[in-house]
Amino acid sequence: MRIGLIADTHLPALHRHLDEVWPEAAAFFRGVDLILHAGDVTSPAVLDWLAQFAPVLVAQGNNDGFRDPRMRPVQLLQVAGWRVGMAHNLAPERRPVPVLRERCLGGEPVDILIGGHTHLERLEYREGAVIVNPGSPTLPHHKDTRLGSAGLLELTPGRLRAAILPLGHSPSRPNPVTPVTMELIEGHPVRLLHGDTADGQAAAD
Repeated sequence: MRIGLIADTHLPALHRHLDEVWPEAAAFFRGVDLILHAGDVTSPAVLDWLAQFAPVLVAQGNNDGFRDPRMRPVQLLQVAGWRVGMAHNLAPERRPVPVLRERCLGGEPVDILIGGHTHLERLEYREGAVIVNPGSPTLPHHKDTRLGSAGLLELTPGRLRAAILPLGHSPSRPNPVTPVTMELIEGHPVRLLHGDTADGQAAAD
């Protein structure tokens, strides 16, 4: 399964359709099977727009003051034998994995932890778990509005491939995101790439 990852969109209700103002995201999510949003959506219109590409599940963020059946404080699912947990705020993400599971996911023994909130991308494997924060596609690194990042997660039995990639560049506002990719086979990391090498590998894949 090919899963799109996104967080911290912070987009208000828009008068124009998102296809007009956000074509880079449309290209990124076209072809995924599921979209996981790690919260701070701020507008249900964003979820409706994402739903044209694939079903959407959301972990409610601290700025999500609306109700939506696709949104819960914590999302738990199993995909191709992988146990996935998502909550908006895993920070500080450097805490031991058992602590993250207990405090953010109710102690669920997940293999993959997905979060947002920090607007800083993260992809790492430690203590038997993959930790992913796709960053923000609109306010990366808490800079003013510009193109940021999103993530991809490909799951098959015994194999995981993940990437966090910049969506492009806004005029006169450089994208601060460094691409990173990871591959695990049977619980063993076999590849972790940063920078242009990761970007090129993800494009080739």
